[in-house]
Amino acid sequence: MKKVECIIKPFKLDDVKTALSDLGIAGMTVSEVRGFGRQKGHTELYRGAEYQIDFIPKVKIDLVIPEDQVNEVVELVQKEACTGRIGDGKIFVSDVGQAVRIRTGETGPESL
Repeated sequence: MKKVECIIKPFKLDDVKTALSDLGIAGMTVSEVRGFGRQKGHTELYRGAEYQIDFIPKVKIDLVIPEDQVNEVVELVQKEACTGRIGDGKIFVSDVGQAVRIRTGETGPESL
């Protein structure tokens, strides 16, 4: 099993969610997060004063999927989340040692 963490622009969430559902991904966790990378933030004008916005709003999608689906999921998220502009986000893939479904006690890939 692998955990795929996707940090994307908020307005791309529906596109990514729809594409993942069409692929048969049954579950995901979505969180509103803030951060910066090369984008570094920006300045905004509010009531005549300029403010530095250091952390940019993003959406984080967490998926735990069977290892054989990783490449397909990564390619799909990259395609759907891409705008071609700085700040499109990142995808991280890591190993999952164990997963347990609380209700039934199922473990491993059956718990997904």
